[in-house]
Amino acid sequence: MGKLQEFDITFTNNKVVYSPGESISGTVKITSGSSLQYKAIKVNCLGSCGVSNKMNDTSWTLEEQYFSSTLSVADKGTLAAGEHSFPFQFVIPVAAPTSFEGPFGKIVYRVRAVIDTPRFSKDYKAQKPFYLLNLLNLNQVPDIEQPSYAVTTKRFSYLLVKTGTLMLKACSDLRGYTPGQIIRLATEIHNKSGKDTGCVLASLIQKVTYKTKRALYDLRTIAEVEGAGVKAGKHAEWREQIIVPPLPQSALAGCSLIEIDYFIQVSLKSPETVVTLPIYIGNIAVNLTPSRAMPSTPAPTPISPNTGLEGVTPSAPPAEEDLEEELGAGASVSEEIPTKSHSQQDQSGRPPTMSPSAFSYTPGAAFPPSQRRADDTSAPLFCVSTGSTIPFFTEGNVTPVPTSCPLILPPEYSTWDYPHGELPLPNTALLHS
Repeated sequence: MGKLQEFDITFTNNKVVYSPGESISGTVKITSGSSLQYKAIKVNCLGSCGVSNKMNDTSWTLEEQYFSSTLSVADKGTLAAGEHSFPFQFVIPVAAPTSFEGPFGKIVYRVRAVIDTPRFSKDYKAQKPFYLLNLLNLNQVPDIEQPSYAVTTKRFSYLLVKTGTLMLKACSDLRGYTPGQIIRLATEIHNKSGKDTGCVLASLIQKVTYKTKRALYDLRTIAEVEGAGVKAGKHAEWREQIIVPPLPQSALAGCSLIEIDYFIQVSLKSPETVVTLPIYIGNIAVNLTPSRAMPSTPAPTPISPNTGLEGVTPSAPPAEEDLEEELGAGASVSEEIPTKSHSQQDQSGRPPTMSPSAFSYTPGAAFPPSQRRADDTSAPLFCVSTGSTIPFFTEGNVTPVPTSCPLILPPEYSTWDYPHGELPLPNTALLHS
């Protein structure tokens, strides 16, 4: 570092996570082994977003800036040998979006200090990142306490000359969750055919859109559960749950270059059938007051007899003609679909043990008592990138700090051959290799 023995930035109380509208303050510390002439010592606070069509590329295709403030802490002069401290303070704009880091773009915040030296002398620079959390309060999302619901029917052919109809219906208990909460999922399948279905699969999917000159979509399966198929002519129900791991929040209010969406996708491999349930991931959980209480179980709405989709329980797969007559008679016997595998269970079949700190979000934030967690006794963390929590970096270019939540995630199903233009809703072909 030449004449400088130390050139560092420290934040007051070593705080690294801030909220929009909050002040960020700290000190620039300089230790010089000999006198150093300078034209100015300046501190800049910057918030910006950049996206690229190349993975992990910092030469951004498009950028946007949320704020840039510069403070001169010392004018032209000479630094004597020894230790020097220069305080600074900035106010973060209220519209700044939450920090985010992904393979094709980032929302980043940092404080940089520069010692501007005379001509032909080397300038000195130091910088330190900080993180911003713009809370997503799920209670401000309309109808968030209602179930997310989807149903589809599919007519298909088999054995060359036979046709059948299948109905797939799924619903979740809510439309919004926070990390650590449980998504309760209910699925109903009416197999109005003489052929067994393939396995049923439920997946929690994250879709990140990077709005470069041609939009890029990063789809990844966060967790998935697989159930058995449904026998010919049967009506079956499947109830499962998925624990929401540490994830960045839905949307990114204030950012126009990156969008985050989440879905629950329920699909059958054969015949190929898919329903998609949009959900929100937020920071403040749904407040289920008595007037907004949710059902104890997310039971699917019973199928009315006039729909013609009731299942039966034949002793053997019937002929298609016989099956039509039996289904029309209104007989309906429901079976339970067994679960075959769950990406969030270890090999013994037990669910993961959750670390409380993995689901806490605002260091030092003064939440109202109704929003604070009873077990929140340590400095909380929040998730800036899928699978990693704050602090995302310590000093310099080091690897991310992994989440303390021991979730067993499935392999990556990201699509690296990114399509351009508007995507349809996520489907099995896009998500699985």
